[in-house]
Amino acid sequence: MMIRLLLTSLLAVCGGVQAMQPVAPVDPANPPGLLPAEIARPLLEQDPGVAAARAGLDVALQEAGILDQSPYEWTTKVMGQRRVLDYGPGNSATGNRREWYAGIERTIRLPGKAAADRNLGKATVEESRARYGEARQAAARELAALWVDSLAAEHARELAGSGLQSARDSLAAVEKRVRAGDASKLDASIARAELADQKRLENDAKTLASVAWSRLSARFPGLMRQAPTLPAPLAIGESAAFWRDRILASSDKLKLAQAQMRSAQSRAERARANKIPDPTLGVFTASEIGGRERISGVTISIPIPGGIRDARSEQALAAVEVSRQETDLIKRQLEADIASAVATARGAYDSLQIANEGAVAMQENANLMRRAYALGETELQALLLARRQATAAMNNALQAQVTALKAYYGLLVDAHMVWNLEHE
Repeated sequence: MMIRLLLTSLLAVCGGVQAMQPVAPVDPANPPGLLPAEIARPLLEQDPGVAAARAGLDVALQEAGILDQSPYEWTTKVMGQRRVLDYGPGNSATGNRREWYAGIERTIRLPGKAAADRNLGKATVEESRARYGEARQAAARELAALWVDSLAAEHARELAGSGLQSARDSLAAVEKRVRAGDASKLDASIARAELADQKRLENDAKTLASVAWSRLSARFPGLMRQAPTLPAPLAIGESAAFWRDRILASSDKLKLAQAQMRSAQSRAERARANKIPDPTLGVFTASEIGGRERISGVTISIPIPGGIRDARSEQALAAVEVSRQETDLIKRQLEADIASAVATARGAYDSLQIANEGAVAMQENANLMRRAYALGETELQALLLARRQATAAMNNALQAQVTALKAYYGLLVDAHMVWNLEHE
């Protein structure tokens, strides 16, 4: 309890590390510090990768419409000829006779093949929709990470400013002792050098903050620069099974593999149905011997199937097995990644609390050393060492907070619990 009170007072005075426990219950779908959905969604939809995947979905819808229709077309045949009659001397059946032939035919797609083509079209749409979701998911993870980096850089700049002010206070204390004759001019020189170094560090922090914002704004243009407080992640209270089931049900990567497997199954179904050739039906009419004979009829032609059809069917079945095994592999990899992500988020949360406690203790020690030096009870080197240790502890706490926050946001994004990703 004492540590928590010290942490709260430190935040109020010098903008240090933040308390871990929220004051009020927080909705996981709207965690503190994360960009709101009304800002994040337009940024995601305008991402080139997401836009390309969305265009690919439109292509897949067109492809499904094409597969729903028969690939065969009507074929017309028109033939003209001249028959020369010459049966020898004394036969009146001589001369030329004009003849013609006209017909129309079309190959008929068998019902089993039509159903397989429709299933293939549906699987193609599902595959493209999963690719669209996967592209949006990748963009969401990148946006969350860059957003955290930008907030962390701003917070690091604030810490550097606090360190600079602390160095100025130390120099003022040294100069006061020098005027009182309790310290040497060497101590004042060392304190000025320390102040110059802190100015350099503060300038570096400003530069890194500008760089982090430039990366974010260049990757996702249209976002207004903000400097909110770096939030603290919430504790991972749900079980690992909850996150596994939620993320697997939302995983676009797994949906893509499953859609690809259904596409392979549809192609195998089509290859199996294609072992029976499609018949070609037609009607025709003809005129022979100068119109003295009129002929009309129907035609039907069926290719004689060869071994190549069986081989292609076996090949398609083998491709289904390959796709099934790849889907199982992807599912296992996702389960391993989810378990690792949950463990990482929990471990990072615990590490952050430990780092916060250490930062509070080091900051308190630095404050005590500064007062002790002002009273002439310690040396300057001890004061500078205490202040450097406090600065290092604060930076370590900041890095722990960034790690924990990225892990926490990553789980929320993967589970489609933020930015209305689950409604797509």
